[in-house]
Amino acid sequence: MIDKGIDLDNITYSTIITCAKKCNLFNKAIEWFERMYKTGLMPDEVTYSAVLDVYAKLGKVEEVISLYERGRASGWKPDPIAFAVLGKMYGEAGDYDGIRYVLQEMKSLGVQPNLVVYNTLLEAMGKAGKPGLARSLFEEMVDSGIAPNEKTLTALMKIYGKSRWARDALGLWERMKLNKWPMDFILYNTLLSMCADLGLVEEAERLFEDMKGSEKCKLDSWSYTAMLNIYGSGGNVDKAMDLFKEMSEVGVNLNVMGCTCLIQCLGRAKKIDDLVRVFETSMAAGVKPDDRLCGCLLSVVSFCEGDEADKVLACLDRANPKLVAFVELLAGKASTSFDIVKEEFKAILSNTTVEARRPFCNCLIDICRNRNCHERAHELLYLGTVYGLYPGLHTKTEKEWRLNVRSLSTGAAHTAFEEWMVFSG
Repeated sequence: MIDKGIDLDNITYSTIITCAKKCNLFNKAIEWFERMYKTGLMPDEVTYSAVLDVYAKLGKVEEVISLYERGRASGWKPDPIAFAVLGKMYGEAGDYDGIRYVLQEMKSLGVQPNLVVYNTLLEAMGKAGKPGLARSLFEEMVDSGIAPNEKTLTALMKIYGKSRWARDALGLWERMKLNKWPMDFILYNTLLSMCADLGLVEEAERLFEDMKGSEKCKLDSWSYTAMLNIYGSGGNVDKAMDLFKEMSEVGVNLNVMGCTCLIQCLGRAKKIDDLVRVFETSMAAGVKPDDRLCGCLLSVVSFCEGDEADKVLACLDRANPKLVAFVELLAGKASTSFDIVKEEFKAILSNTTVEARRPFCNCLIDICRNRNCHERAHELLYLGTVYGLYPGLHTKTEKEWRLNVRSLSTGAAHTAFEEWMVFSG
């Protein structure tokens, strides 16, 4: 067209820009949009929405806002797609003021949100931590005659679960059944996870049975994991093991999270032989141990003795041999220097995810105390403090000196208290 001298019109540019966006060639889409703007052609609704989405995907918030305002000044009336882009962008940033701005703009322009926009705004409300506003928005959607789909209900259920709004979550579940709103396995699993987080055992069991009888929803490893979490947290070993057997019978493999829940439950009940059997079965099924599972095994070691501790350490050795070697170092010769302990501990932490570092340190201190290696326990507490694992452990004012032990295990708290008594005395 260019070679033949044919002028590119609005449709041409819009087609090229939209095509570039769909091909994830975002820079090309922007390049053609800027080229279009220089010619004096005015973008249409589709083009504006497409370029807004491109800028949002690139994380260019200021450009999104600037383009939106420029378009509005030129007489462009945004469509629901454009507002969905804005809502998603503000939601991912957790910007409640931005979300509220989108809602106000839609009302002022008389734009009726569609299901896609409502879903986007609900997810945004969840990320912004506004469960009450999410509930109001959902009711507004239903009152307007728009029926929720699986994505809507999943988003709202996640918000209620995260905010621990058990009554609202269960009320929504009853409405879903009453109105026969669509439910898929993702929504079912979200409901189960919420029940696990809130400790709603009976409700979870009813839901689990509903899933078994559903033609659309097939129980998967995440469904069983949620139930294992519920039984494990409640210390119901028999039901947890029955569920484990059922998984084998129906051909559902245990995932690493389910394995962790079950091992934690068996460890607390001191059913070590069952724990070993579950671990070996999981490894044979291809489960790859993560730091959370290793931390769980380490925790069990901290309150076991003799042969039982050796059995759990053998499992941990298959998952994290360096961690077991460090445990043996701590409980070994007293002549091992502090510098060696420091270097080995630093190496352990560097290979451990951030969220698992403090639990590891707590368990290691507990193990040292249980094996009468109190000096090592104090060394580990010192190193943990130096490496930032216990921020806010001590709070000092002119009149008092507080020891904050909430983030500590029992053994670590005893160790910290001993040090505090020495220094404060």
